Amino acid sequence: MLLAIKQFFEQHIATTDSNTDAISQEHSLQLATAALLFEMMRMDNEVSEQEKILLKKLIGQRFTLSNDETEQLIQLAEQEATQAIDYHSFTSLINTHFSAEEKISIVEHLWQVAYADGHINKYEDHLVRKIADLIYVPHSAFIAAKHRAASNTKL
Repeated sequence: MLLAIKQFFEQHIATTDSNTDAISQEHSLQLATAALLFEMMRMDNEVSEQEKILLKKLIGQRFTLSNDETEQLIQLAEQEATQAIDYHSFTSLINTHFSAEEKISIVEHLWQVAYADGHINKYEDHLVRKIADLIYVPHSAFIAAKHRAASNTKL
């Protein structure tokens, strides 16, 4: 699995010895974020076409990737999410390297994916709450992100 991730990033981003660590860190953050969004998409055991489209859009926009790169990152995120036994590996990277605003943005993206199929079920709600707690997003920001996502989604 790690080899596949490394190959993806080596193919799509040229690295030099001086910036390899920074790029590797950025790639890990991208994968962690994508894995959490993918996990949200499959949380209710029903993956809708709207969720797939939104996931691809959010990842492509957040990381300015081409369609092909986005598809490959989603495939890697899927593999990573299905192999993970908890969210710590993802949330610890986010906690270490993302600002408060970026963390709130992730929570809003999670809500957007949850709302994409037209309803929120209890498992989706639970996951967003859990991730928000793990990345230390204040409750007021969590609620504001939920309202922004709901207002931007046609239910």
